[in-house]
Amino acid sequence: MTGEAKPPIVVKRIKRGGGKGHGAAAWKIAYADFVTAMMAFFLLMWLLGSTTKGDLEGIAEYFKTPMKVAMAGGSGSGDSSSVIKGGGADLTRQHGQVKKGERVEEKRVVNLNAAQKELERIERERLVSLKARIDTAIDANPMLAKWKSQIRVEMTPDGLRVQVIEEGTPMFDIGSAQLKPHMRDILRELAKLMNDIPNRISLSGHTDAKAYASGDRGYSNWDLSADRANASRRELVAGGIADDKIIRVVGQGSAVNFDKTDPMNPNNRRISITVLNQKAERRILEAPDVESGAEPAVSAAPPATSGK
Repeated sequence: MTGEAKPPIVVKRIKRGGGKGHGAAAWKIAYADFVTAMMAFFLLMWLLGSTTKGDLEGIAEYFKTPMKVAMAGGSGSGDSSSVIKGGGADLTRQHGQVKKGERVEEKRVVNLNAAQKELERIERERLVSLKARIDTAIDANPMLAKWKSQIRVEMTPDGLRVQVIEEGTPMFDIGSAQLKPHMRDILRELAKLMNDIPNRISLSGHTDAKAYASGDRGYSNWDLSADRANASRRELVAGGIADDKIIRVVGQGSAVNFDKTDPMNPNNRRISITVLNQKAERRILEAPDVESGAEPAVSAAPPATSGK
């Protein structure tokens, strides 16, 4: 038995993979990675192309200052409703990128509004300064101080209004437009103060509700108030105000009372002088009757007197 030959040992080596060379299937993995990367790239391009400029600015702002955006609230900065610069379906929008050139126009409007507000502020300061000067002049001038109770100075939406009312002492002869001497002096002193500023002037006359015997068909409170307003205009001009500085002279009869509770109160008889601001001046000058060149009728002299 010991002399028998041993069977030969056979070793079988199995080669796995049918490709030639090492890593023959690696290209499939690389290709898959490439396709994934390209898909991600085109997806990114699509997102960037379909996102509005405002959102892009908001995203950029968030990554630059995330804490600021988080504290301020909202999704970021910017306001654009279209991916096309200057575009958008809603052309009536007033903010954000809506139509071409809108930001330039908005900036121009903002600048104009700011300039207009600054002019209005300067004008108001000028009128407030005039009010202070008139108040000071009334106290300093013995003649004006004597009639201080009859002079009312106040700021109104149309400008600075100075009213000379009939409080105890008549300003005009009864039922006429003839001024009393002290009324002439008051108007001429006021003219000196008002002539220093460029603002134009509106003047109106008022009466109480006591009617003439002839009623409104004849010479009435409307005529009397207009005549007294025009007589006051002449005294202002005599005091130094240029005639073209006065742009309106009206008689309002007893329609606008100083004492709303008592139409018969003598205080309702007054002359009202308004140093106009620009807004009120434009409203008067652009009125249809002014544009048409129509002039107010001048009433005739009163035929009869009344207790006014």
